[in-house]
Amino acid sequence: MKSYYSSRRAGAILIAGAALLGSSFGPSHAQQSWQPTKTVEFVIPAGTGGGADQMARAIQGIVAKHKLMKPSMVVINKAGGAGSEGFLDVKNSKGDPHKIIITLSNLFTTPLATNTPFNWRDLTPVQMLALDQFVLWVNAEAPYKSAKEYIDAVKKAGPKKFKMAGTGAKQEDQIITAAIEQHTGTKFIYIPFKGGGDVAVQLVGKHVDSTVNNPIEAVAHWRGGKLRPLCVFDPKRMPYKTKVTGKMAWGDIPTCKEGGLDVDYLMLRGIFIAGGSEIGACQLLYRPVQKGPRDPGMEGPDGARRVQPDGAHRQGVRRLGGAGRGAARVAHEGRGIHREVRRNCSARQGVGPAARFL
Repeated sequence: MKSYYSSRRAGAILIAGAALLGSSFGPSHAQQSWQPTKTVEFVIPAGTGGGADQMARAIQGIVAKHKLMKPSMVVINKAGGAGSEGFLDVKNSKGDPHKIIITLSNLFTTPLATNTPFNWRDLTPVQMLALDQFVLWVNAEAPYKSAKEYIDAVKKAGPKKFKMAGTGAKQEDQIITAAIEQHTGTKFIYIPFKGGGDVAVQLVGKHVDSTVNNPIEAVAHWRGGKLRPLCVFDPKRMPYKTKVTGKMAWGDIPTCKEGGLDVDYLMLRGIFIAGGSEIGACQLLYRPVQKGPRDPGMEGPDGARRVQPDGAHRQGVRRLGGAGRGAARVAHEGRGIHREVRRNCSARQGVGPAARFL
């Protein structure tokens, strides 16, 4: 069922679950009726180097490569306040179709944790893009070869002796860290950084003991022999067998449950446009994501795709629904977003699920 996100440059993998629709890329009537008249700002509510940042810049490249719009598209990172800076910027741009944002689970967690006056319904969803995985990483020179060995060492050291780095506070990385602590009885010192790229660099430099980076955020350092993956926070191993390093492929990484750490977590990613924007704008901006599955730049060395169709997303959301209260809330909201995408963007194009893209 699952597919994985992979960058040609980084060899990264994400679980994908997009509602990718459409059979051609010629302009529809709606697309002809609206065209951007100024630079389109692509806001990222996270720091540079992370999964959202890399995904947005990949889409920016597809827009330029295929000349999908005349004005340019610029990527802007606004990570302040666990991403609230970016969300409020787009919320306050109501009716301006030249402002879009790529989201992660902080679309839901930031308002809950920070009381930011924002709800995803303040925006118009363009596409549910992917379900992203997390991996437990340590420095390659550390003695730990499995999740069990690492957790045993954390327990033996006592509370707040080991440092876990993550992207932001009260976001996915800290949620996973808290889940690990709850399951194992350990206690980490959690250190937040602005983006996944910074987090990986801290682990390479041995300033922290571990991270739960997304695959795309740490793969270059893994390939370079600087980091070691201990387990993936997913019930099943990744299916890819192409070697990333001399000895290991993504499929060789055990699940955390195999190592006695019964924690799994998936993160929704999507693209939204400022609320109150024209439907024609939503449909035009939907095209770069449609283009993705056919674009060679969206395929990694192991043949994995950055985005995949609808069915995987729906099944992934169902999995989230059975994974506890917080995940069920995300799953519920995810279903609402999925319906809005169909109503606002894809359904008006009169096309069906693109299972052929698998």
